[in-house]
Amino acid sequence: MFRTMLFLATNFAIVIVLGVFLNVILPMFGIPMGNTTGLLVMALAFGMGGSFISLALSKWMAKRSTGAQVIEQPRTPMERWLVETVKQQSAKAGIPMPEVAIFPSNSINAFATGASKKNSLVAVSSGLLQQMSQEEQEAVIAHEISHIANGDMVTMALVQGVLNTFVIFLARVLAQAISAALARGSDSGRGLGGLAYFGIVIVLEMVLGVLASIIAMWFSRQREYRADKGSADLVGSGKMIAALQRLKSSSEPELDGQLVAFGINGKRSEMFASHPSLEKRIEALKSL
Repeated sequence: MFRTMLFLATNFAIVIVLGVFLNVILPMFGIPMGNTTGLLVMALAFGMGGSFISLALSKWMAKRSTGAQVIEQPRTPMERWLVETVKQQSAKAGIPMPEVAIFPSNSINAFATGASKKNSLVAVSSGLLQQMSQEEQEAVIAHEISHIANGDMVTMALVQGVLNTFVIFLARVLAQAISAALARGSDSGRGLGGLAYFGIVIVLEMVLGVLASIIAMWFSRQREYRADKGSADLVGSGKMIAALQRLKSSSEPELDGQLVAFGINGKRSEMFASHPSLEKRIEALKSL
């Protein structure tokens, strides 16, 4: 809780300082900025609000999008083992028992999600249960338990919310400055008026959104290293290395949207990847 409040307070302070800077400095250069206080409030409301609404709905959306079936009462030895393993590891990690689910997929994957440590879900694919050894499964489960124990879902929601806020805010501030400069420079610019402003906002949001995505994915990759280390602490680095080596020969992951960031596996270009390469993760574990 303290880390969350400190993170929010720090970034809120940055936004306020930025607003003061824009109100004081830019008008000195003849750039009218309008009501940046109102713009800041709007950006915070939409940026942080959208991120936390997504977080609140994350578990429900994950179940719907993957077809995950929560194990209410274990019916098979595999389900009993899975529930008992999650129970033991969550107790060792010091978190409440998450819901446990299996989702249909031929690929090897798993994910953790939920709005808080008390309201979380660990789900594994049917392909993982079929293609991995029990020791490798333990390591993957420990990786997802570590995500919950580290508060990664909330952390990523905060990071994404702050980035959303800056994209919304800066796109409109820069659009005001650019449209004002165009209006001063030509009669055609004055004629476009609000149409030019909104067009510039759309373009700037796209550009800034790409930059924000790069920053968010960098945070996500650091979080994956921490979850790998957490798995090593819970079950041993050898098991986690074996699980990652198994993933190297697996098929492409099938998780979509925000679940990619919380899965065990993700294969995308390095800059936009939610996960480091499997080779880098293995090397990091070997260096522990």
